[in-house]
Order: sequence, then structure tokens, then C-alpha cells
Amino acid sequence: MALTRDFKDTVVARAQLDPRFREMLFTEAINAYLGGDTAAGKAILRDLVNATVGFEELAAELNKPSKSLHRMLAPRGNPSTENFFGIVSALQKKARVKLRVTAKAG
Repeated sequence: MALTRDFKDTVVARAQLDPRFREMLFTEAINAYLGGDTAAGKAILRDLVNATVGFEELAAELNKPSKSLHRMLAPRGNPSTENFFGIVSALQKKARVKLRVTAKAG
């Protein structure tokens, strides 16, 4: 099911106003990646980029064209490990979120 623009705008607005919501979005994106759901992880990262740094500023920080970043986080995108972690690092700074991985028994 496709999300409506109103829903996406609501997510972005809330992420801009609520630091805890930004943290939870970021956590959910990384957990989706680690769980093998890269499509959901990229979708959430796109929303987080739009709500925090924006693709143009992120492109300048990573020294990459913004269109390349859009493609990387598109549904069929496949960012390299270096690009993925560059995006994650830049988002951590801008969103003021420090991610930490912990292991739990399955």
C-alpha cells in the first residue's frame, strides 16, 4: 500500500519537532536493515533525510550528487557500504542521535 503525501508530510513535520520521534525513526530504519528489510530501511532513511538534513545538504556533506543519494535510497537503490555508513554518520550528526548496536539472544 502506497503512503499518501499527507502522511509523509506528517512524518516529516513530527520528526522536525520531536527529537525522540527522530531517534525512533532512525532506530527503526537501522533495525529494518539489520533484519533484512532493506526496502523499509531505505524508506525510513529517506523520510529522515527529508526531515533533518535534506538531500542537497547531505550531498554537499558527503561530496556526492544529490540525485545519486536519491537513487541510493530509492526502492531499487543499492548504496555501497561506504555510502550507506556515510549517510548514517551524517544523519547521526544532524539528528543529534548516536546509534549503538546491542545483541540480544534470539
